[in-house]
Amino acid sequence: QVQLVESGGGLVQTGASLRLSCAASGRTSSRAMGWFRQTPGKDREFVARITASGTSYYADSVKGRFAISRDNAKNTVDLQMNSLKPEDTAVYYCAVAQYRSGSDYENDYPYWGQGTQVTVSS
Repeated sequence: QVQLVESGGGLVQTGASLRLSCAASGRTSSRAMGWFRQTPGKDREFVARITASGTSYYADSVKGRFAISRDNAKNTVDLQMNSLKPEDTAVYYCAVAQYRSGSDYENDYPYWGQGTQVTVSS
């Protein structure tokens, strides 16, 4: 069983940066890790993932602005968010995949954090 705790959310202005962190209680080095986000009334959507080998993938909406990284020694995954826009406002969730590669689909992630709110004001 893996438990996840996110931190780093907050209220920022357009163009600002935030760094989200997620700490896992169990060993995650052999699994992909990802970040998803959700706004009220909408489905949770994929933001970024990083495979067990360190390859990263991004949603088109955040490509070039966000960067995902992981520290296997600490069982953490971070999401550096730059040039934030109001449409990035959401609750952000970190997740651990069932397998090494992961995917863009939330059903492939059995472990989830409680979420952290990111609000970008215009």
